[in-house]
Amino acid sequence: MKSEHIRETFGNIDIYLFDQLLKGTYDGCKTVLDAGCGTGRNLLYFLRSGVQVYGVDQNPEAIAQLKDLAGAFPHINPEENFRIAAVEQLPFENESFDLVISSAVLHFAENQEHFEAMLSSMWRVLKPGGYFFCRLASEIGIESLVRFIGNGRYILPDGSERFLVNQEMLARLTKKLGGQLHEPIKTTNVQNMRAMTTWCVRK
Repeated sequence: MKSEHIRETFGNIDIYLFDQLLKGTYDGCKTVLDAGCGTGRNLLYFLRSGVQVYGVDQNPEAIAQLKDLAGAFPHINPEENFRIAAVEQLPFENESFDLVISSAVLHFAENQEHFEAMLSSMWRVLKPGGYFFCRLASEIGIESLVRFIGNGRYILPDGSERFLVNQEMLARLTKKLGGQLHEPIKTTNVQNMRAMTTWCVRK
């Protein structure tokens, strides 16, 4: 089946990350970090392509599963490359990665300070000229449907609680970081229950 072949090659990859792969945006990236990687759903293709892949997550079980998965790839050192760590305290040197992935992570920030600490940590380890791929919840398109509860956090129509951004905030942060958008900011509205925004920045 074609769908099985796609799944074997790419795993359960974020569709908007897949979009960037199709466009060739990350063709030159040799070192990739998934900050908040979970069990590595966005990393299978990168593992298969032979690049150096790294991941951090605070869930020990998720990191253990990812180490098992990565053990099948001889160019990877699972013990070195996959670590239990907080995104705001990444255990890597400055300017280490060509691509940093942040998929469904930043909207779990406890407040504005925590959000900026995670963002700053990921930006620190990104090489000049490198790419930052981020997907996160936003209020874009559902502004009148969310309820602010303080510290940058909102109650969404689906009942979940998230730290939300908007387009103005992302534009301001891009400028503050000294980065450039290499794709327009895109938002998917899921039946007015939640909105997920893709933020693609080059350092």
